[in-house]
Amino acid sequence: MQNATLFTRVRPAGGEMTSVLVRDGRIHALGGPAPQGVPVVDGGGALLLPGLIDAHAHLDKTLYGMPWYRNEVGPRLIDRIENERAARRELGLDPCRQAARQIVMSIADGTSHIRSHVDVDTDLGLAAIEGVMRAREQYRDAIDVEIVAFPQSGLLIRPGTLELMDEALRMGAEVVGGLDPAGMDRDPKGHLDALFGLAERHGKPIDIHLHEAAELGAFTMQLTIDRVLALGMQGKVTLSHAFCLGMPDTQAVQALANGLLEAGIRIVTTGSASRPVPSVARLHAAGVTVGTGNDGMRDTWGPYGKPDMLERAMLLGLRNNFRRDDELELALHTATYGNARVMGLKDYGLAPGCHADFVLVDAETVPEAIVARPQRKLVVKRGQIVARDGQALAKAP
Repeated sequence: MQNATLFTRVRPAGGEMTSVLVRDGRIHALGGPAPQGVPVVDGGGALLLPGLIDAHAHLDKTLYGMPWYRNEVGPRLIDRIENERAARRELGLDPCRQAARQIVMSIADGTSHIRSHVDVDTDLGLAAIEGVMRAREQYRDAIDVEIVAFPQSGLLIRPGTLELMDEALRMGAEVVGGLDPAGMDRDPKGHLDALFGLAERHGKPIDIHLHEAAELGAFTMQLTIDRVLALGMQGKVTLSHAFCLGMPDTQAVQALANGLLEAGIRIVTTGSASRPVPSVARLHAAGVTVGTGNDGMRDTWGPYGKPDMLERAMLLGLRNNFRRDDELELALHTATYGNARVMGLKDYGLAPGCHADFVLVDAETVPEAIVARPQRKLVVKRGQIVARDGQALAKAP
């Protein structure tokens, strides 16, 4: 059997011991007799998880591998944005190098896919887009990276940004990014007109950072729901952060959840410790797709972060007061199957026919893997081993 490997003694999602036959980069069979002449990799009884997914990253921003950055930034969102724009020049931030460093760390921790928001603005131009594109090409055999063209400094308030966004999408960015249509651009209709216009012109989905809280955020969210339904773009829009869904008015939140479900809008939450956040359990019960991601890590916004989606599942569990095993399993579901739906990934999972993207973890159960977060024993991408014992086989600059 050509291009085949048999991974023995593995436990999918903590179930019974079995084997996984991989052929031509896909899962061919679970269990059954071992074919003759096929290389065998002993899983040693490890827990088998599908490849972890980071559906909200900022690969161009991380400061990993650079000198410690002393953070004295003001508390407002605009303070952080303006400080970052200045710091990029002062620090000589190289988007390709920094993206490569985070990508390699992500591979080592079992991540198979990343959606990265990459800055586009009139100071930076398309340099960050170009840099992250070079990095993803370098590591394309070990991980898939999807790029969101992201107007971090504002879309309409900085003339020329819309044209740069258009060019980034022509270059190959896969997703149209947006940011706080009311809070940043102070023109929610104009902002949404621009985003949906780009999406229609290029045939791309949309992912909007929605930091706007409480009633303002609810207003923007309802405008987005209405726009999606009017244009027939169900299943093509994601709202990241969506802090307004953490407001105490549960009836208003339920009404928004019903609208999100009808519009097929996905929610991505990082489980922020500092802001009201969407309830993962409530949205999941309402049928809304929920994903998660690491957001910025070790950057000018803050010193925290590690590109480990098991750690993110733990943080999500802590923020949502998940204690039961089934609740922790939901946290991992958000970082795997939920994120796969957010990114529109086909053939994802551990069933025959799925892409052979998976990770082996020395843990008895999924909840134990989340709370203990052991070093990843083996990481496989399209049937090839790309990391072993917590170390990626690819090297970072």
